[in-house]
Amino acid sequence: MRTPQTQIHVDCNRRQFLRSALLGAAGAMALGSRAWEVSARAAPAAPPVAKARAVIQLWLWGGPAHLDTFDPKPEAGSDYTGPLDKPIETNVKGMRICELLPMLARHADKYAIIRGMTHGINGHETAAYIAQTGRAPGGRLVYPSAGAVVSLFKGYDAGYKGLIPPYIVISEPQGRFSEAGFLGLKYKPFATGGDPGAAKFAVEGVVAPGVTDARQKGRRQLLQDLDKLSAAAGDAPPVSADRAAREQAYDLILGDAGKVFDLSQESDELRDRYGRNTFGQACLAARRLVEKGVPWVTINYKGWDTHSQHFLAMRRKLPEMDRGFSALLEDLSSRGLLSSTIIWWGGEFGRTPKVQNEPPWNGGRGHWGHVYSCVLAGGGFKGGVVVGASDARGEYVKDRPVYPCDLIGSIYQQMGIDPDGLMPNPLGLTIRVTPDASEGVKSAGRLKEIM
Repeated sequence: MRTPQTQIHVDCNRRQFLRSALLGAAGAMALGSRAWEVSARAAPAAPPVAKARAVIQLWLWGGPAHLDTFDPKPEAGSDYTGPLDKPIETNVKGMRICELLPMLARHADKYAIIRGMTHGINGHETAAYIAQTGRAPGGRLVYPSAGAVVSLFKGYDAGYKGLIPPYIVISEPQGRFSEAGFLGLKYKPFATGGDPGAAKFAVEGVVAPGVTDARQKGRRQLLQDLDKLSAAAGDAPPVSADRAAREQAYDLILGDAGKVFDLSQESDELRDRYGRNTFGQACLAARRLVEKGVPWVTINYKGWDTHSQHFLAMRRKLPEMDRGFSALLEDLSSRGLLSSTIIWWGGEFGRTPKVQNEPPWNGGRGHWGHVYSCVLAGGGFKGGVVVGASDARGEYVKDRPVYPCDLIGSIYQQMGIDPDGLMPNPLGLTIRVTPDASEGVKSAGRLKEIM
């Protein structure tokens, strides 16, 4: 049984975690950044008109196979298709997708398929870096991910007031690189931890497993009763800042803000529609977060690095993804949120077009960065469109290459962020939000076809 002294230590640890991980990650109070002071030396140009207010990134960690999702090649033969050789028509004439995605097939008018994505990198870390930042790996600076950049321009520095941090990852960081890059800790995402598919989504620092709200309130009162130093110090600035941080943390735990993670507030019918699994309920949580005004939510959806027994994995993963993604599209649309919310589906690369049937892979697919697919929906992007094409076997870009900086720059523009504007950095360098030709990064232009 815990003594009052032990309990105070537990509460203090939780309070410290909340101050650093939640408020700090979001840029509140004492963890302010000097980034804007360092390099904002010229009057910025007027930003583009924002068509979107939020992004939900469905990040398929490990790299999804383009041939087995949104770029099927039945004519290439069984060495390339494996058993998934019967693509289905969608509700958009001429647009076919994998046979295991029938629900998404009914919503093809809501999304665009980018079939000419390319960067040519086959290593997870370096491919994830360029896919998330638009920048080539290496060099003197670690650049921020797109989520961190949106947090910079649409978060607390831009007037965001929410207690929920502006950059959320469900449920664990991608882990391939520092998402905040040179912007610093203030712009790191808050990773929820926990499992949204569990009976209770135990968000780290917000929901304490096994602790009821009543018990949490009792702990809060005990701490206040014993904290004589704070009471004696009155309104001294350090104490006031600590007190305010503590109150915001408790408001998040016990107030309305933290209830955004309580998925039991949704109907059983809706939760079933999303799928009673980690990914499906993560999609539902993401919808609740953007509905509350959070500008960037990433779902780190693992299990796509399918080097062996690939098709067994696809028969499990694709129906799960089909249900969750399609429910998200339908739910956002019915609530009038899809027009202002971008959904970005994709991973760091595709997978080898030719199936690796030899041991030890036994029907696997390796890494493939020469061509792969992404999907964009909502936020002003046109649906029912295919941009670019891979060749007959899905091995290389045939038509209209799209590089990561092109896709990310298009998302920035829809969010009202000037892709050609300047980004603050600790070295005071002139750095654009997206790279130009001087950085040696390939670009074929933004996605004007769907903007």
